[in-house]
Amino acid sequence: MCSMVTLFTLLCVCQETHKRAKNEKREPLEENQLFIVELARDLNRVCQRSEVLGNIWKLEDIWPTPLCRAFILEWASLLESKKRPMQSDGWPEESDWREQDLFSENDMENAKRTIINWTKDLRAQPEQSVWPGEAVVQVLEDLQAAWRSRHMPNLLTAMELLMWVLLTQGLDKEAIPQQWLIWKQRTQKIGAARYIPHSVWDWISNAAVEISLDLDTANPDLLISNDEKKMRCGFERKDVPNYHQRFDGWWCATGVDGFNSGRHYWEVEVGERDFRLGVAKESALRKGFKSLNTDTGYLTLRLERGTELKALTVPFTALPPGLIPRKVAVYLDYDQGQLSFYDVDSRSHIYTYNESFNEKLFPLFGTTEIIKDLVIKSPGSKAYCLCPSLCLWG
Repeated sequence: MCSMVTLFTLLCVCQETHKRAKNEKREPLEENQLFIVELARDLNRVCQRSEVLGNIWKLEDIWPTPLCRAFILEWASLLESKKRPMQSDGWPEESDWREQDLFSENDMENAKRTIINWTKDLRAQPEQSVWPGEAVVQVLEDLQAAWRSRHMPNLLTAMELLMWVLLTQGLDKEAIPQQWLIWKQRTQKIGAARYIPHSVWDWISNAAVEISLDLDTANPDLLISNDEKKMRCGFERKDVPNYHQRFDGWWCATGVDGFNSGRHYWEVEVGERDFRLGVAKESALRKGFKSLNTDTGYLTLRLERGTELKALTVPFTALPPGLIPRKVAVYLDYDQGQLSFYDVDSRSHIYTYNESFNEKLFPLFGTTEIIKDLVIKSPGSKAYCLCPSLCLWG
């Protein structure tokens, strides 16, 4: 018994010594980092179930100085925007704070002063006086778990959500996580929300729809399975009617049904092969080898040569190799004007197109693979058939 007590005591001493050593080795915090730490302390004091911010003010999650500067400038801008009418989606449009070189130290001091004046009201509130809402609490807990497992670099998202809860009056707080997602994807197109919380991911994937390939649009070189869920390139061009909506250059096909309203989500197993995914506008030209980009009516994500991931804007937008997925989720929010791509396995954001849609959009699928299938997942299905020999082909 004594030996167990001694072992436990020794373990506690070692842990405390390690913690002190870790703190002693840490570089002194820069002024803007200290500002964020104190802000997290104020938020944590007022908000119920905001223990996640304790990781910031206890110095367990230290943001880089440029990120702290950006955060301060952005949220000072949001506080100032409260003096103006709210945007239609509840979040201000993107401001110019990201171009930090345009801001002087005087601008930074003014931004801090704006936030400090706001926190004076916070400090006048009783401790744990604000309940952020169950949906926000679920997001906070999920972000904390993701941060501890190193799925996301820091807890900036948690502080954003809690600040927005405290900034809003009369807003349906249960909708804040979804509004945050829309805002993040609008202001930062590439990898904006690198980790999508469970509750928000569930909200996205609840818009799952059944997608079937349209044989009348499929390139004659494509082999389409009987269930119209799998496609790959064949060795011989089929003799089929050359409808005006059929692709006769690129190895592509669209879904049977197009969308002109609402939210729609579908997943595609791409594996380690080149692909083209997204949507085609109803008016988009489908003949020949003209580039399938935003100028020709396509909003797509493309992987070439297994290493070059790009969004086909004009000019194209190169995406980091670290974002290359094996399973892609495509999410269309027609009414919000967003088409987003996610890595299903890591549940992280890849890229978002933002524009006002005014015509029907058709899911688009393209491949150059001749051995393995590109596979569309049905809502609720648990597995894919990736073995060509087991697939039934038409």
